[in-house]
Amino acid sequence: MKICRMVFASVYPLYVQKAERRGRTKEEVDRVIFWLTGYHQESLEHVLEEKWDMQTFFERAPDFNPKASLIKGVVCGVRVEAVEDPLMQKVRYLDKLIDELAAGKALEKVLRQ
Repeated sequence: MKICRMVFASVYPLYVQKAERRGRTKEEVDRVIFWLTGYHQESLEHVLEEKWDMQTFFERAPDFNPKASLIKGVVCGVRVEAVEDPLMQKVRYLDKLIDELAAGKALEKVLRQ
């Protein structure tokens, strides 16, 4: 899978740009990432500095949120809940959360609270 070999540090700014274009903040993007993966500010900075690929980023996630299974919808024409490959599904979960944030959904709703 090509996306799994992409460096997270090259995708992260695209998430931030997408959110900021719609009036959201980098801090909100980070909160979404922290909620989904269990990373915190220092560990995320480490991931970015070390240039981990997407696969490593998700495999080493400290505490992948069990509420991720509540994430439903379509990303790139594919239903995230129907993605069979576990790693690809995690990538799509994050994509979907960033899409919801950028679409103006309240952060509490994005984080399934």
